[in-house]
Amino acid sequence: MQIGNIRLSAPVALAPMAGITDMPFRIICKELGCGLVVSEMVSAKGLLYKNVKTFDMLRIAQEERPAAIQLFGSNPMELARAAKIVEADGADIIDFNMGCPVPKIVNNGEGSALMKNPQLAYEILARMADSVTVKIRAGWDEKNINAPEIALLAEKAGVAAIAVHGRTREQYYNGKADWNVIKKVKETVKIPVFGNGDILTAADGLRMFKETGCDGLMIGRGADGNPWIFTEIINALNGSCGKYEVPLDVRLHMIERHLQMLKDFKGEVIAVKEMRRHAGAYLKGMPMAAEYRRRINELNTCEEFGALLREYRNEAEKFLAAKHNFYSEAD
Repeated sequence: MQIGNIRLSAPVALAPMAGITDMPFRIICKELGCGLVVSEMVSAKGLLYKNVKTFDMLRIAQEERPAAIQLFGSNPMELARAAKIVEADGADIIDFNMGCPVPKIVNNGEGSALMKNPQLAYEILARMADSVTVKIRAGWDEKNINAPEIALLAEKAGVAAIAVHGRTREQYYNGKADWNVIKKVKETVKIPVFGNGDILTAADGLRMFKETGCDGLMIGRGADGNPWIFTEIINALNGSCGKYEVPLDVRLHMIERHLQMLKDFKGEVIAVKEMRRHAGAYLKGMPMAAEYRRRINELNTCEEFGALLREYRNEAEKFLAAKHNFYSEAD
């Protein structure tokens, strides 16, 4: 798949998610087959005011390329300047956020609020650097579904690709994504279109391709705690029908590795704090997950984390062995 002059290894992208898609998680997803990773939202104003934490979010490791940095804002001139900073800093692609539904973003006229202001959105995109992509929603609410109109303006502005989340801003992440809107966008523009929303399995991904005709998939919450979804989808695209089952040892090893990567990137205190929620996501659906998620939230050091994971491995293996024996005897 091609976006401008950037070639993707697979038509599957990691959606930007605040607090999740930092460099360590992006590297993990890339290793598991993701074709394009996108950063957390980066404030254009933060870059212009030379905020240190904002600049830290621009860091891209060589092993995660191609990678996109996602900007948000609402001032065309500020965004044009911020885009030049991001471009000079080495981002392969600059993505623009028109999908975030969070009140503190929307109330500033940013994120999905721009779905209500097509002309301003056009001016912003037209002023930003080359190889720009944009992420939008179906519309502001069910009475204002205007994704095809916005997509057409984005194409006119020179955007290289567009990702469409099939929910309105009013829906947040509730209800069901309307994939028909994604299909209409694909029928409206000639640039590549990524479908986004309710892709939790490889079967969902294949169905998204079939029902919308989209060029690529953008995976958000489906990858949270399950970066193996990229492997599963790529296998499915290559003809494999089976679900990619992640063994317990592999899952626990990933938690340990993710923690170490966070520690190397942000230091132990922040790493442990952030890994609490990541570990909870990795353990979703596993034996005794609720009990161990509670205990994980009380951890303060990497050593404590390692000890609890070792304990969990032993207890989970006992649980699974007993379960296996029970069903074997029943047969």
